[in-house]
Amino acid sequence: MQSQAFLEKARPAADSIIAEGRTVWRHVACRRATVLNDASNYFLALRRCLIEAERSVFIVGWDVHSRTPLVGPDGTADDGYPEGFGPFLHALLAEKPELRIHLLIWNSPVIYAGEREWFPSAKFSVPNSDRLIFCYDDCLPTGSAQHQKIVVVDDSIAFSGGLDLTIRRWDTDAHRANNRKRIDPAGQAYPPFHDVQMMVDGEAARSLAELVRQRWACANCGTAPEMDVERRIWPDGFAADFEYVKIGIARTEPYAKGRQAINEVDLLFMASIQAAERMIYVENQFLSAEHVARKLVERLKQKPNLEVLLVAPKTHASWIEARTMRNGRLEFMKVFDEAGLADRVRLLHPQVADGADVEAVMVHAKVMIVDDHFLRIGSANLNNRSMGADSECDLAIEASSEDERRKIAAIRNRHLGHFCGVSELAVADELEQSGSLIATATRLRHHGHSLHPVEDGIPDAKEIVDFVTPVADPLRPLGLERAARATVPTSIKLLALVGAVCAVAALWRFTPLYEFTDAVMLLQMLRSIEGSPWAPLVIVAGFVIGGAVLFPVTVMIAVTAAAFGPWIGLGSALAGTLASASLLYMVGRIVGIGPVQRLLGPRLRRIQNKIVGNGVIAVVLIRMLPLAPFSLVNMAAGASGVRFRDFIIGTVIGMAPGLIAMSVFGSQIADLLRNPSWSSVALLLLGIAVWVAFSIGAQFVVTWWSRRR
Repeated sequence: MQSQAFLEKARPAADSIIAEGRTVWRHVACRRATVLNDASNYFLALRRCLIEAERSVFIVGWDVHSRTPLVGPDGTADDGYPEGFGPFLHALLAEKPELRIHLLIWNSPVIYAGEREWFPSAKFSVPNSDRLIFCYDDCLPTGSAQHQKIVVVDDSIAFSGGLDLTIRRWDTDAHRANNRKRIDPAGQAYPPFHDVQMMVDGEAARSLAELVRQRWACANCGTAPEMDVERRIWPDGFAADFEYVKIGIARTEPYAKGRQAINEVDLLFMASIQAAERMIYVENQFLSAEHVARKLVERLKQKPNLEVLLVAPKTHASWIEARTMRNGRLEFMKVFDEAGLADRVRLLHPQVADGADVEAVMVHAKVMIVDDHFLRIGSANLNNRSMGADSECDLAIEASSEDERRKIAAIRNRHLGHFCGVSELAVADELEQSGSLIATATRLRHHGHSLHPVEDGIPDAKEIVDFVTPVADPLRPLGLERAARATVPTSIKLLALVGAVCAVAALWRFTPLYEFTDAVMLLQMLRSIEGSPWAPLVIVAGFVIGGAVLFPVTVMIAVTAAAFGPWIGLGSALAGTLASASLLYMVGRIVGIGPVQRLLGPRLRRIQNKIVGNGVIAVVLIRMLPLAPFSLVNMAAGASGVRFRDFIIGTVIGMAPGLIAMSVFGSQIADLLRNPSWSSVALLLLGIAVWVAFSIGAQFVVTWWSRRR
């Protein structure tokens, strides 16, 4: 067994793949490390570590879900705690008064709403407690995603890889075609799912703790003190694959204001390919980074005995993935065809059969093993996004002894064997006999498990691919930071408006309100005060009351425009908006920064950074890309000391696009409420398009003016 003293003395060779400061951020000691194959093993190991937590837990991911079944291979929990992830965390907090849990997930755009749990912060929050802190990571440029999947317990043991703690991930490494426990909270069965996570302790865990705190600070989520004393935590039932080994930590971080881009993930791919001699084994969800394919071609030409085995999903399900990642995969593989090397590169997908039932296994893992001397497990796909646009974290081991080489080879054989339904030893025997990784993968099949060629067909029309790919799979952030953020909040406003209209319609139709009113009566009631000298006061009062209860200002504008027409509606909505904004501004100024800080939390700091000392332009920008609901921004501006004149002028300019569009198309909204028809819907959609276009145009003008100043 290697000793800790040996690790401290060890120095990487000049030709090492892992080079601290270039291909990795840190190259640090680790007492124990193990590879957790598939979610049931990861969830069980994590569950046992969380039960041992005393002070601090960090969970950083692309997504989380409170109803994730945090259970092992048997699909149940026998430790007295709830099975569901959210209730499990609540039970831990109730039992451990010193424990604080930090949850950080990507602040994803609305297009992912259908895949995620709605209002996760509310699902995870604990009443009358501040020891579970839920925060959204929006510390990334437009078009980038927080894609790291890291959990750190008491700064002493950490997990990193491809698995998020969300639904439709749990599966055993048997990947049976039929598994009654493989269902989501809605009771829907899902296909077999494969992913991989690595568990580490020692300095590797402490470095990952530092990394997640950096993300926590970047997202303005508050303070998170470090642990003073390292604890010895390792879950029962999990043997270490490595002992006293060094772990390389590679990152991708897109460029942003005030910090340079980090592309260690990309450089590590290049260096490991350059070191390959006989075989490269890859498991990856996406294959679209053509510069990686070209690097593989270069090395294949240099090494005539080198083979590349790529294990990937059979298909990509969603429309966007099918037109970006599938087409990207076709282009990726085309590089080998054009180089005349297709016979030494094989793209396969895993399949399982239970009698007549056959299922393709969804490959979500991000694994790379080069010969028997380099192992890499992480969150980075072999697509463009992971090389420069998203945040990623990969862990790597470069063998420094024959023992470590044997262990890396054993992990490769174990993973390949579990796809083929055979043991690690069976894979080793076949490799020795055939001398070919590709031949071994295609010949071995047992117990219904096998690997089959991926058939992606022909690419979609070039026009579609060229339109979608730069947005869905960019090599760098989109570079439309402010303009894109203007679009997303507008979309949210529109969705809120449509949702409100649908909700009101449902109330009218399916509740007792149907007996008292309908759409026509509602509009008649609103219009009954038209011409009255009290009408302006009633409208203004409605806006003020709505602002006080955080009612969406967009909905109030739409209703006003629908009831009173474009001119009166515009004037009335503007007066009501300014009255509501001014009152809440004064409330913020009177109560001061302390109470508002408690209300807004970390968001207050973001609002302050945007508007304090930056005048009218800053207020205009924050109205066009709101960081918080309308009412909360008003209070934050008052509490932060923004000049009232700048606040009012900026509010008028920033709210103008929505006010004008909603007022001009108010009659169409009224028609839609009274007599829904295709023409009224079409006109409403036209109004939405005008609003979006006007908002984007105004955003560009204001941004240009701000930069000129």
